[in-house]
Amino acid sequence: MKVLLWHVHAAWATAFVHGPHETVVPLTGDRGPWGRGRPATYAWPLRAREVPVTELADEHVDVVVLQRVEELQLVRRWLGRDAGHDLPAVYVEHNAPRGDAVHSRHPMAEQSSIPVVHVTAFNALMWDNGRAPVRVVEHGIPDPGERWTGALPRVAAVVNEPMRRGRVTGTDLLPWLARTAPVDLFGIGTDDLADGVTLPGVHGQGDLPQDAMLTELAQRRVYLHPCRWTSLGLALLEAMHLGMPIVAVAGTAAPEALADTGAVVSSDLDRLAAGLRLFLHDADAAADAGRLARKAALQRFGLDRFVADWRSLLEEVT
Repeated sequence: MKVLLWHVHAAWATAFVHGPHETVVPLTGDRGPWGRGRPATYAWPLRAREVPVTELADEHVDVVVLQRVEELQLVRRWLGRDAGHDLPAVYVEHNAPRGDAVHSRHPMAEQSSIPVVHVTAFNALMWDNGRAPVRVVEHGIPDPGERWTGALPRVAAVVNEPMRRGRVTGTDLLPWLARTAPVDLFGIGTDDLADGVTLPGVHGQGDLPQDAMLTELAQRRVYLHPCRWTSLGLALLEAMHLGMPIVAVAGTAAPEALADTGAVVSSDLDRLAAGLRLFLHDADAAADAGRLARKAALQRFGLDRFVADWRSLLEEVT
């Protein structure tokens, strides 16, 4: 099967392109948002090919995986086909609704020919999906291996663009929690925070290549998931796979994903700080929680299950 997929969410797409299908990834001359091609910092198999947009019409794709409503128009313009009619399609919704979440109407809610695929059951519940068929395919990621050493008595967190996203990703919580131990923050837009002054106690580590970032995370004693209102972060699942003990804000799908893992999950900042202190100073508790986190990640968020779910769904729509 040949699948058209835009490079929008590199971490999610990395799992998707590990499926048995051939993936065609649009490429524009500027590698802008509508044609990024393959990512530079993630390892993709060769069967995921970047194709100039001027050549897409010759690819004869079997199905398109949409992630933004604008891609509907791009399919018509670049392929001369109509997604959901003469080209089978699904629409992946990566995010929880913004603003007034309870009354948020999904942009694909008025149509019935393209399934909306949510990455968590929480997201599917919170969006008003209207007439659109709804599916849930939870995240799955390649196993990076059990790497946690906890050699550095520091806290690790991963947030892309933390200053822009602010309260959504819990950026404002980090200085308060950093009173317990220094927080090393990884991700896009964290280079400017390296001094630990802009956010007191928070030291930006930059946007590292994925494997290098995972190695660095595993050296920190505990992983912190500070997000208030995002979808279930793939970095959290990566930390679980690494065997790290987890402290997480009880928001969106995180409490369910972390059930029975020994993680400290709470909306109480004092309890979160206490969880950090526990794992920083009790090596046995940290190691036990890390083992449970990895076990849960392998059982629920493994790559094989994710690939099988997507293979079944793509066969259904085609």
